[in-house]
Amino acid sequence: MATIAELKSALKETLESRGVLGQLKARIRAEVFNALDDESESRPPLSHENLLINELIREYLEFNKYRYTASVLTAESGQPEVPLDREFMANELNVVEDPSSKSV
Repeated sequence: MATIAELKSALKETLESRGVLGQLKARIRAEVFNALDDESESRPPLSHENLLINELIREYLEFNKYRYTASVLTAESGQPEVPLDREFMANELNVVEDPSSKSV
């Protein structure tokens, strides 16, 4: 019969291998940030330029599998939960994509 310590270890390993543990930690960090965020100090409105910059940062983070950091960025910055369309971003930034750049 497995001990409680062995069961905890097995559960932790399973959650880590599925990526769930990291997601939970990131979600907790984002929620703690939201709870501690001083509502009396309103953040400046999200300008069009900052929206685009934040979206580029989020795309970079997600491309490199930094999803937990991206979730905290989204919560902290007020960026929309749904990422902006890549074609829209390319048009806004006057970037011409070729087949090789579309995979990045």
